[in-house]
Amino acid sequence: MPPERETGRERTPAGATATTRTRPRLDQPRPPRRRILPEWDPEAFGRLSERIARFLGTGRFIVWMTVVIIAWVLWNVFAPHGLRFDNYPFIFLTLMLSLQASYAAPLILLAQNRQDDRDRVNLEQDRKQNERSIADTEYLTREIASLRIGLGEVATRDWIRSELQDLVKELDGRQDGHHEHAVFPAERSHGRDVEDR
Repeated sequence: MPPERETGRERTPAGATATTRTRPRLDQPRPPRRRILPEWDPEAFGRLSERIARFLGTGRFIVWMTVVIIAWVLWNVFAPHGLRFDNYPFIFLTLMLSLQASYAAPLILLAQNRQDDRDRVNLEQDRKQNERSIADTEYLTREIASLRIGLGEVATRDWIRSELQDLVKELDGRQDGHHEHAVFPAERSHGRDVEDR
């Protein structure tokens, strides 16, 4: 077995080459890569695109764009020749409008995608809430049904009254046959009875 050298914290075999010693370590994070494109926050960019798309869909934007186009055309038609910057047929104006449209369409699509994502999350939450509501409703329905079944076996006030009336009638019938037994004993006098002594 070849002897091992210890270099720093890493132990390498004695006959190891330079390529095996520079192998990346798995217990350490990789160094960050250099990026060619600039980094941006997608959430901030999405919010900005929604703001722009919201402004593009207002009447204020249409009014301002109409005012700018009319001023552009009037300036390039009636201004002195030395001050005109876009003569007829207004190629620069056409280029600017095309550039605005080419940026407005993706921004509007990005805003719509973000709105679709929000709607999807809201629909999922609504679906879960509906499932919970249905489960709660079914539970309450079962509880009410069990309470009704339980109340069907409980003596109600009307049932007790009818039973007492039947008993009173039965006792009245017995009293008519035997006068010595009263249905309800007579109230005692307020004085003391002999039996109380």
